Order: sequence, then C-alpha cells, then structure tokens
Amino acid sequence: MAARRGSSAGAAAPRVRHRLSAQHLRQPNSRESRSMNQAQQATGGPRYRRVVLKLSGESFTHAGERGISMDEVVGIARQIHQTAQMGCELAVVIGGGNILRGAHFIDKNAGIQEATAHYMGMLATVINGLALQDALESCGSDTRLMTAIRMDGVAEPYLRRRAQSHLSKGRIIILAAGTGGPFVTTDTAAALRALELGADILLKATRVDGVYSDDPEKNPHAMLYQNLDYDAVRQQNLRFMDSTAIAHCMERSLPILVFNYKKDGNIQRAVRGEKVGTMVGPRPRTNGDGTPVSPPCADRKSVV
Repeated sequence: MAARRGSSAGAAAPRVRHRLSAQHLRQPNSRESRSMNQAQQATGGPRYRRVVLKLSGESFTHAGERGISMDEVVGIARQIHQTAQMGCELAVVIGGGNILRGAHFIDKNAGIQEATAHYMGMLATVINGLALQDALESCGSDTRLMTAIRMDGVAEPYLRRRAQSHLSKGRIIILAAGTGGPFVTTDTAAALRALELGADILLKATRVDGVYSDDPEKNPHAMLYQNLDYDAVRQQNLRFMDSTAIAHCMERSLPILVFNYKKDGNIQRAVRGEKVGTMVGPRPRTNGDGTPVSPPCADRKSVV
C-alpha cells in the first residue's frame, strides 16, 4: 500500500508540471496585454513589443556622399542596440541607395534591363546588412542577417517562422534583399515584413523630424504634422514612403511612425511611445457630432 501511495504521489508531479507549462505558454488576452504595456511604460520600458525599423541606404553614409561610412553605421547600431536592451524585439529592413538604386541606375545605362538593375539594388542592401551586422555585434548585440535571395555563405535565407524565432530569443534580425523580386521598393518590403512578423508598428527613420507639408530642406515654412491618417496622406500626396507600402499598412491598420533618427536616442523614444516625429494611422472613429467614439466598457475598466 505504501508503495502504491508513493507511486500515486510520484504520478501527480508530472501533471503539475504539465499545468505549469500550459500556463506558461498561454498568450495574454487583450486586457492583460494593455496592463503589461502600461506597466512597461511606467518603468520606462517599450510601448511596442515588436517593431520593424526601416533604414534607407543613405543613412549609412554622410549627406550627399556615396558608399558606406562606418562611423554613421556604428552610430545607428548603438541606438538599435540600446533599444533592444529595453526588451523590444527589433527587425531592421535596409535600403541600398547609398551604393546603387536600381530605378535610377537604368536611367543612365540603356544596356541593362530594369529587372537586372533592381536585382543589383537588392545586392547593395546585403552589403549594407553585413556592415550593420558587424557594427551591432561590436556593440554586444546578438544578430542574424537574413536575405530574401539565398546566399548561404553570407546570410540565412529569410523564413518567417525562423525570423520570429530569432526575435523571440532576443536577437536583432537584419532583413536584406527586399522581397526577393524586382519592381518592389524596400519601403514596401518593410511594410510586408512588418505585417508578416506581427509587428506593432513600422518605424520609418529619416533625416528630418517627420512628415511635412512640403520639403523642409527647400521650404523653411513647411509645416510639421504630428498626426496624420492614411486618407490625408493620399489626398495630399505626401511622399514619405511609396504608395504601395502605405496601402499595405492602411489595409491592415498598421501604424507608421516617421521620425528623425539623427537625433540621438530617438529610436528609443519612438519605441517607448514618446512624442517624436509624425504618427500615421487610421482615422479616429467619431460620433455624429464629431466627438471621438468611446471605447467599449470592458476597455475602459481595464484602463482604470
């Protein structure tokens, strides 16, 4: 009898472990997620759990120059590393315009097909990705360079599940070679990757403070917008990203934050949800009198 009682007690232990494992794997519901976000913000943590950061190729060099300037790359890498240290999962999509921009290359080279020029531009993003990877690892980050075109001796192939696994393990992933096909900009690639990976927001890093009514480098009276909805962007033909990228974000209500990465600490501020740059998102729902629609009662209770 004693032996049976012992075996019975021993059999109960695995069931307890199983219940704990199931509880650990359970995803938080919307009310718990909001509470977690509020607690993280109160302690200076990230507002956004997972983000896709879009960097242009021009951010890898000094203004007006070509090629790669490693002091610029290391400066960006430090900001990205510090942001990841906050607990944010970061995927970085990079352009290649500092080396070669496919659409512009064909204008001066009639002997090359447009699709070929685009593939050349994709390879330029891989070169930038290698530079950013080394810069990040010199800061102490764990990284993975993933490409949409297979080049096994240089980087991992992009697979959505593998990318998500890297992010969940705290690795910064660098996504290069666009989508792997021609005639698609890296802005559109960033929007698609953000949707694929379940990002909370798409961060568009630029050399200016956000979206302006006109080019601020040419018009000193251009007005900086703090908030915009997708419809206003299309109606005013505001060009901070290509129209296809904006359409993808609009269709899935993915917010876009356009901000100045040149101001040190702005990537961290953006991820913490501080007022920085221009937030682009869906138009707020309103009542007949124009006042904002109140959230459901359950949401109001969860915020209190």
